[in-house]
Amino acid sequence: MARRMIILTEGFTSPRWAKTAICMIRYRPDQVLAVFDRQLAGQSAQTALGVDADVPIVDSLDAVEDADTLLLGTAPAGGRMPTAWRPLILDALERGLDVVSGLHDFLTDDLQFVEAARRRGARLIDLRANDEHDVATREDIRPGCLRILTMANAPSCGKMVASVELAEGLKRAGVDAKFVATGQTGMLVEGDGCAVDRVIADFVAGAAENLVRANQRYNVLVIEGQGALNDFRYSGVTLSLLHGSQPQGIILVCQMGRTLLDEGSGLPAIPLDQLRPLAETAANLVHPCRSIGVAVNGRGHSDEDVAAECRRLEALLDLPACDVIRHGPEKLVQATMKLKRDLGI
Repeated sequence: MARRMIILTEGFTSPRWAKTAICMIRYRPDQVLAVFDRQLAGQSAQTALGVDADVPIVDSLDAVEDADTLLLGTAPAGGRMPTAWRPLILDALERGLDVVSGLHDFLTDDLQFVEAARRRGARLIDLRANDEHDVATREDIRPGCLRILTMANAPSCGKMVASVELAEGLKRAGVDAKFVATGQTGMLVEGDGCAVDRVIADFVAGAAENLVRANQRYNVLVIEGQGALNDFRYSGVTLSLLHGSQPQGIILVCQMGRTLLDEGSGLPAIPLDQLRPLAETAANLVHPCRSIGVAVNGRGHSDEDVAAECRRLEALLDLPACDVIRHGPEKLVQATMKLKRDLGI
């Protein structure tokens, strides 16, 4: 169902934290009416978030006509809901707006939200809710379905965008391809999927396997990666997704200039030439797999510097590299089609 959304990013309106908002504005602009942040009201989303769209930032729900949904548009560490957002969410519910959340703090666990929604006939939608309880079996996976997984050296550096852009590029090239969403933002963009980081640990690989089975009628699946193998906080999800989806190909992803996992950890984002053997070794424990390309997130850098970084990585890794937003995904499309031919799929 097409929605008419106001995206709440209050206090977190930046490219680092508001990735849900950015991706919805980029990929579903017809559904986004405004961004809500009282500190930045009057600016545009293009100025504050660096996304090319004419979406205003407002300081009141009264400023937007015909909205039917408030989307919580950030992805904070741990998926916790900011306390300061509670009155804003209650205000939206009192106006009869549905509230959509991808956070770990479920709206439906909050009795005040539930009562407000019931009273006004609004809906509370928790994207991370799921009932996955299957252990992976490695059975009933169609051999003719090519699976590509994005894997990065740090969290929140562009895996979802690279996956969406590659899937769309394959479609333009005439390939029967599907983006497989494994996180809440990807689910909003695609309209289906499963937030695997909310699945019980024993069942994460099974949930990934179920996503493959549900979509294996497509010739190519581009599966959204999560976390990073070198990130001690989220590596369990990363490894389970890798083993459950059983990709034949990996797209390595990095954010140009990123040296740390994030500011909070103080740990390094390892170079891609160190990540590559780790990822391929882990993948090949379960299923034959190899790296086929590199997606570079060049946000904040000049065109010349991004092009130079892509050339450096191509020489270092002997893989095609591109920034899928600046350059388009064609190099990765060609790498995927080459793998398809090599495997006889």
